Amino acid sequence: MTGYLPPNLLVFFAPRPPLKYVSPLDHLPWDSHCKDYTGISRHLTEFEDPKDTPLPKRGETKEERKVRKRQEKLEANAAKLEERLGQWDPNSDHNATGDAFKTLFVGRLNYSTTKTTLLKEFESYGPVKSVHLVTNSKTGKSKGYAFVEFESERDMHSAYKYADGRKIDDKRVVVDIERGRTIKGWKPRSLGGGLGGTRRGAPNQCIRYSGRVDDSRENGDRDRERDRERDRDRDRERDRDRRGERFERDRYRERERGGYDGYKGRDRGRPHGGERRDRPRDRSRSRERGDNRRRR
Repeated sequence: MTGYLPPNLLVFFAPRPPLKYVSPLDHLPWDSHCKDYTGISRHLTEFEDPKDTPLPKRGETKEERKVRKRQEKLEANAAKLEERLGQWDPNSDHNATGDAFKTLFVGRLNYSTTKTTLLKEFESYGPVKSVHLVTNSKTGKSKGYAFVEFESERDMHSAYKYADGRKIDDKRVVVDIERGRTIKGWKPRSLGGGLGGTRRGAPNQCIRYSGRVDDSRENGDRDRERDRERDRDRDRERDRDRRGERFERDRYRERERGGYDGYKGRDRGRPHGGERRDRPRDRSRSRERGDNRRRR
């Protein structure tokens, strides 16, 4: 049958070449003599002393690495803040040239707010001497806060009292006095100081309402607001119960009279028997009035 196969298939049926001749061994492998085994006691002097062996080092875990990097960043930022704080002097700022006791700080501004808008908004409290909108030195864009200097200190105090929380360009602003040159030891937000609670940490710790924040009164205001809400809910429930009692009482009275047929006031204009009272109407007069109105 292999005679009919093509050459490419006959290759698979060809015999393999003969094996190479190897002369037989003189002795069997297990009859050969092996060398004697010796101990390692004579080599112990080559090892180091256990007292000089350093302690094994444990590898750093992933969580420990995160904590270490976070701590390194905090220390680096603290060092930078200390360096910047040593160089910060608000009295030597060339931009702060006005009277500090007549200057008002305005924060949380809309980034599209201009000096003209601020001038129009704060002129209602008194004559404004100058408006300084703080911008980025590289891009020229607003940083979201400004300083407004008034002609008199009285107008500044009026704006400080009434302008807090005012909406300018669809954003409620916060106003405060210029603390950098008026309060000793004051530090801005960029150097680890500042006021407010919008960046305390977790979202449940940060405040979301506008205006100045007083930490001493924050808890008291929260408790008073909670008491007001509780009183409002209690008043609503009381009014609802009173309306229900009044409705039941009126329905009972109407049933006693025999004129209740579903809801209050339905038998208005009817006798106590529930029958409808016929009212005579002068249709001719009503038609004449309608014709007179159309002629006019």
